Amino acid sequence: MTVKPIRIAPSILSADFACLRDEIDMCRQGGADWIHVDVMDGQFVPNLTFGAKVIDAVKRCTDLPIDVHLMVIHPESYFEDFARAGATGLTIHAEATVHLQRHLSHIRSLGCRAGVAINPATSLDSVREVTDDIDLLLVMTVNPGFGGQAFIPASIDKIRRARRLLDESRSDADLEVDGGVARDTILQCRRAGADTFVAGNAIFSASRPSAEIGELKAAATELA
Repeated sequence: MTVKPIRIAPSILSADFACLRDEIDMCRQGGADWIHVDVMDGQFVPNLTFGAKVIDAVKRCTDLPIDVHLMVIHPESYFEDFARAGATGLTIHAEATVHLQRHLSHIRSLGCRAGVAINPATSLDSVREVTDDIDLLLVMTVNPGFGGQAFIPASIDKIRRARRLLDESRSDADLEVDGGVARDTILQCRRAGADTFVAGNAIFSASRPSAEIGELKAAATELA
C-alpha cells in the first residue's frame, strides 16, 4: 500500500466569514496543508455556496494550496474562472458529467491538479478508467451538501478499495476523504489508505481550532 504524508485541509464552509482572513491564518498557524473550498450550485446538491470571488479572496489571504471541490452540474463552465481566481486543484464529481476524462484533461491544461469525487452510493468502477488522468481521488464519507454530518461507517471499506485501485493502477493520485472527519474517525481512514483529510466542523467548532489541526494529525498517526 502506498503511504503518503498526512495532509489536513480545513473546509472554510464551517469558517466565520466575518473574519475570513483571521480564520485562514489560524489554519496556517495550526499546520494546515491545504485550504478546502466547497462550491455548491443548489442543483447537484441542495445548498448554495461560493463562487470565483470567494476563491480570489482566499487566495489573497494565504499561500497555501486551495483545494476546490465542485459539487455542481456542468462543472466545466467554472474551470477557467476558478483557475484564474487562484484554485490550485479542481475536483469534480463523477456523477455530474458524462465526459469525465475530457474535463479532467481540461483541468490539467489550466495548470490545476485534477480531482474526481464519488458519492457514498457511487461505485469505484466510475473512476477505474481515468486513474491516469487524476491527481486526486476524493471519497465522500457523507452525502454532500451540508457540513457537520455523521461519518458513514461503510466508507472505511470503500477507502480501502480505493487505495487498492490506485495502487494497482500505479497512480500517484492523493486519496482524500471528506465528511465527518474527526479525531474518532481519522485513524480508521488513515489505516484504510487515505492521506488527505477534509475537516470543517471538527476544526472550526473546536474550543481551540488551531490546535485541533495538530490533534487530528496526531490521531491519524496513533498506532497507524
